[in-house]
Amino acid sequence: MHSFLRAIGFGNLKKNKEIDDLLNEVIEKPTRLQVAKDSNGNEFTEFSREFGGCIGITACGEYGDDGEFELDYYYPYFCGTEGATTAGVEVEKHSEKESYAGICDDMKLGVTLIFYLQNAADFLNEKSHGRKNFNSLTATLSALSLEGKILLPIKKSEKQIADTKKNSQNRNHLIAAAREGDEDAIENLTLEDIDTYSMISRRIVNEDILSIVDTYFMPYGIESDQYAILGEILTTSLIKNSRTEEDIYVLTINCNDLIFDLCINKKDLMGEPAPGRRFKGNIWMQGHINFEEF
Repeated sequence: MHSFLRAIGFGNLKKNKEIDDLLNEVIEKPTRLQVAKDSNGNEFTEFSREFGGCIGITACGEYGDDGEFELDYYYPYFCGTEGATTAGVEVEKHSEKESYAGICDDMKLGVTLIFYLQNAADFLNEKSHGRKNFNSLTATLSALSLEGKILLPIKKSEKQIADTKKNSQNRNHLIAAAREGDEDAIENLTLEDIDTYSMISRRIVNEDILSIVDTYFMPYGIESDQYAILGEILTTSLIKNSRTEEDIYVLTINCNDLIFDLCINKKDLMGEPAPGRRFKGNIWMQGHINFEEF
């Protein structure tokens, strides 16, 4: 059983037969069907079925010589609508199956962002039609979470908010220059990190760390596309899984100036989400590449 099925409202499925029945429904009654040639020249088929508008399951595999569909793997998905990465996207195949990871260097995060590619068949079709360069494309990100907490916001004045925004923009420019080999930018970033460390070390004696750190985005565990985040909630909504009737929270998060949608089972979220409050939890990052005509 895929552990993130719970995030989209299938937390009560325990037995293999229940999973098989669910996957058969996806394959027999898909809301979206895509076919492409995979990296070995085989016919790659992608069945997707929605269970609530923006949540669903995708089953991937190929048809055998007898005409029967052979399931290779499946995964739950959540389609985001807010924001898109401005950095170019690279795509790499996973070693064990015909699935792909998207990679982009977003200056706002300070780390290389890796996400699970939702529209693998679209990517294979674009590749087979002759597209070689994907660096100019963007991706709409979304995330699934199995656990999270709601934290109160940090009280800031208008001046503090403006200073934070200005400092963030300056840091992004320095990171971009440092990646081009600018030694002055590298030195300035190093000094800035030292000042930040000194400030935190001084304040943490009398303050809680979450009242000092407003937001963060960092890798979590051994999975390359999973992250621990702390971000501001911009909008909230509640949807329902049409099959299980479980309630799912959809939160739009601003994390280090990266805006994306996140879904989490209502049972797994501690606290009451509201705009202005903060979400703290672990996520599985997914993404949908926005292909354009070329």
